Amino acid sequence: MIRNRQDQRRPKRVINKENKKDKSASAKRAEKNTSGGFYYSFLTIILLLCLVQITISAVLNISKIISYKAKIIQITKTRDAALALNDQLKDNINNFSNVSGLEAIARNNLKMSSEDEVLVIINSNKDEVKEEKPKKIGFIKHD
Repeated sequence: MIRNRQDQRRPKRVINKENKKDKSASAKRAEKNTSGGFYYSFLTIILLLCLVQITISAVLNISKIISYKAKIIQITKTRDAALALNDQLKDNINNFSNVSGLEAIARNNLKMSSEDEVLVIINSNKDEVKEEKPKKIGFIKHD
């Protein structure tokens, strides 16, 4: 009876006469584990490469966004300056299209006067106004 109790506790060992088949099965399992490890390592490397590519793309896109925003600001300033110049030119066209505007141009720029006016122009020579300073005499270099 004591033996029966011990036998009941232990699982029975089955001895396989064909040990070759068991070894080939264990070899297949080991080979399967090795190929699985290689497969997971390969996938890890591929995923890391994808992560690096995504990071580089994000950095390049951010730098492009910054440069495009700077260009947009510059173009906006140029457009605003052009619009201001256009408004000024429109005002000048309106001012110079009437007779008084043309008369102002003739008086100021062309030095013209009307029939009953006398035009007096006083020119001052800039050379006479300036005092001549004596030149400093120093050492003279000769080649």
